Amino acid sequence: MAQVVQIIPIPAFKDNYIWLIHNNHYAIVVDPGDAAVVNNTLTKLNLTLQTILITHHHQDHIGGVDLLLETHPEAKVFAPKNESYAFAHQPVGEPDTIDLGNWMNTSRVIDVPGHTLGHVAYYIKQNQQEWLFCGDTLFGAGCGRLFEGTPTQMMQSLEKLTALPENTLVFCTREYTLHNINFALTLEPNNQALINRHQQTTDLINLGKPTLPSTIKLELATNPFLRSDSVEIQSSLQLNKPTQLETFSKTRLLRNSY
Repeated sequence: MAQVVQIIPIPAFKDNYIWLIHNNHYAIVVDPGDAAVVNNTLTKLNLTLQTILITHHHQDHIGGVDLLLETHPEAKVFAPKNESYAFAHQPVGEPDTIDLGNWMNTSRVIDVPGHTLGHVAYYIKQNQQEWLFCGDTLFGAGCGRLFEGTPTQMMQSLEKLTALPENTLVFCTREYTLHNINFALTLEPNNQALINRHQQTTDLINLGKPTLPSTIKLELATNPFLRSDSVEIQSSLQLNKPTQLETFSKTRLLRNSY
């Protein structure tokens, strides 16, 4: 019999989510920027931390690792091989697969440079479900800023992620969805799927609930960074027969100051 596996968001800082995967006994955490909130959750649920997955080197994603390793010294840490980390870890990158223990299937590592040059994502098929933990590469109706990479790299990374099955659940690390949707509506105000998502997202926030996870299908229908072929977006950007890269680049530039 397949074990029941749950995924819960642990809010951290202003708008981060640390995703915790567990089977009521063991736990995996993704990008634990804050050890205190993770340890509180582990204690509350009586879980043993087994694995830590890191997508990139920014402090709000790794700041809790050292303390977690002090309190859970048996935990294994996986982090991008093209970035440097002071804590003990196993470097990973595409096309590696990771053993997550006998209660979980393996995870495939996907290189997604753009936000940082070494950024990775983790893709897991579990009990007929498909999960993507994508750090700050893909957001609900948005994508990460280009702190280190180029628009071309980010576009190619997003294309990798959107080639995954459309029912894949997308576990982003930021509660940016509503702000991203508001921006998207300035570019594509007649997109009915986007209008519907705005209402659904507003309802969730009013109920105090996370707007995530999303799905690849929903992102393809509503995320302007995945819709650079949209005539309405190109028109809103006042571009004449642009390439998709030109559309993407201008969209990212406008979002930086929105």
